[in-house]
Amino acid sequence: MDWDKLRVFYTVAQSQSFTKAGETLNLSQSAVSRQVAALEDKLQVTLFHRHARGLLLTEQGEILFNTVSEVFTKLSATENALMESKERPRGPLRVTAPVAFGTVWMTQHMAEFHELYPEIQVTLLVDDRELDLLMREADAAIRLHPAKQPDLIQRQIVTLHNSVYASNDYLRLRGVPGSAEDLDSHMLITYGDDVRLPFPEVNWLLTAGRKARDERKPVFKINSLLGMMRAVESGLGIAALPDYMAHNVKGIAKILPELKGPTAEAYFTYPTELRHSKRIKVFKEFIQRKLTEFRF
Repeated sequence: MDWDKLRVFYTVAQSQSFTKAGETLNLSQSAVSRQVAALEDKLQVTLFHRHARGLLLTEQGEILFNTVSEVFTKLSATENALMESKERPRGPLRVTAPVAFGTVWMTQHMAEFHELYPEIQVTLLVDDRELDLLMREADAAIRLHPAKQPDLIQRQIVTLHNSVYASNDYLRLRGVPGSAEDLDSHMLITYGDDVRLPFPEVNWLLTAGRKARDERKPVFKINSLLGMMRAVESGLGIAALPDYMAHNVKGIAKILPELKGPTAEAYFTYPTELRHSKRIKVFKEFIQRKLTEFRF
C-alpha cells in the first residue's frame, strides 16, 4: 500500500472531514478525496460512510485505521528516541496519575523539575480512570496497582499509607478519641459509593476496632479524596486520608496513630517502546528521588 495514501487516510479518519484533513496536510479538499478514493479502489473496500455531518469509518476502515494508528505511534516513538539519543531530554511528556496524588503531591514538585529540564513540556493528566498507554493516551502513568496489559514496563516507586485525621477545631469541640472503639461516638467522613475507588479499602475507618460486621454510619460521604480533606479541614468530622495528602496540612492533626489503614503500592508504568526515552528516564528518576526524600 502507498504510504502517502495511508497518511492521508489516517488524517481524514482523525478529523472526519476531507476539508479539515486537507488543512492539516496542506492539500486541497479534492486532492485528499482523490487519495482516499484511490486507496479504496486499490483495496477494493469502502473505508468511509459519507454523511452530511461528516465521515464515519466503515468496519473495514476501522481495521485499517487501528493498524495504521499503531504504525504511526511506533514511528513517532522511534523519532523521539532518535532525537533524544543525541540531545538533552526535550519535548512533550504526558503523564497520568490518580486525581488526589497528582493534584496534591506531584504538582508541588513540577517547578523544580522544570528548572532541571526546561526543554521537557510536562502535561499532567489527573484521572482515576486508567488511561491506555499502549494507545498513547499518555506516555507514562503512576498507578496504585500493577499493570495488567502486556508490553508495559513498571517499577514500584513507593508504598502509600493511610492514617486518621481531624481538624484541631473539631478535636477541641468533640474531644480526641483514645481508641478505635471511641469512633462510635464521633462524626465520620467517608468516600462515596463509587466503583473506581482511589485507594484499596478506602472506608476502613467504618469498621476499625469493631468485631461485629456492621459498619458505623458516616455523617458525610463524598467520592473525592480532596473533598474529604476539605471536609476535615472545615471541622465536619474525622476521616482516613492518605498521608501524602494530609501530612503537615495546617489546622489538621493525625490521631489514633496505632490504627494502621490499608497500604497501596504505587508503580511508575510506561510502554516498552519508550524504554530508551530520556524524558521518561529523567522524570521517573526525579519522582523516585522526591518520594525518597519524603517518607509517607
